[in-house]
Amino acid sequence: MSANGTRLALALGGRLEPRPRAMRRSGRGIALSVAPPLVVGLVLLALWQAYVDVSGVREGILASPVEVARALVRDRSVLLSSAGTTLAEIALGYGIAIVVGVALAIAVASSRLAERAIYPWLVVSQMIPIPALAPVVVLWTGFDIRPKLIVIALVTFFPIAVNTIDGLRATDPELVGLLRTLGAGRRDILRIARLPSALPYVFSGLRVAAAFAVIGAVFAEWAGTSSGGLGYLILTYGDQTATADVFAVVVVLAVIGVAMFAAVGIVERVAVPWWQLEE
Repeated sequence: MSANGTRLALALGGRLEPRPRAMRRSGRGIALSVAPPLVVGLVLLALWQAYVDVSGVREGILASPVEVARALVRDRSVLLSSAGTTLAEIALGYGIAIVVGVALAIAVASSRLAERAIYPWLVVSQMIPIPALAPVVVLWTGFDIRPKLIVIALVTFFPIAVNTIDGLRATDPELVGLLRTLGAGRRDILRIARLPSALPYVFSGLRVAAAFAVIGAVFAEWAGTSSGGLGYLILTYGDQTATADVFAVVVVLAVIGVAMFAAVGIVERVAVPWWQLEE
């Protein structure tokens, strides 16, 4: 089915039944996707371990992968507790960014005047160094969860907004014209045509924002948190020159980022099955 035919079927209320091949990967396909990065990761870990063993560098300067693994096991209770705090902050800030980003994108894509008035400020917002702004946000809002959510949302909303704007603009004009011929209003066209067409772009922005959310949470916790969170844990271990423990926290943060990225991909496959068909 062509892209136009797919969107037309959606506009007219039709349901798409994706082919099993388009929705599922074979075990061999999954293995081929996972094996190359896994091999590269193992090679890098081996080189890292060999360098530490051969060079004799002190653990306080560069911990070996073995020491990092030991720190992960030794500090598992503290890491899990801090990860729960950081995950809660990320989830709330990420949710705020989605709402704000999509709302701004709809406003910008719906009106030329709104585009001229809002879009430049979207770009300007990304020129502000967040690490410098975060302490000011703490002074404005206090030492609770609010500044953390604001910082995470500021870091993550931009890719969501920009990608959604591009998606809304990419709607098939023939489909829009057909809906207008059938008497659809602006809201109906947005609901039936523009939003479904924009969903793949939205999920592209969500994947980028998922990685940024982890970075934003660390910045927020560095700026003014009293205790708790993986960012705060990095500062604590850093002051103690506990390099292996710092790397252990970084590993946990990386796992959170990868898990969020993968989760967005899974939701995309469920929510946008026709995009898999077009591919």
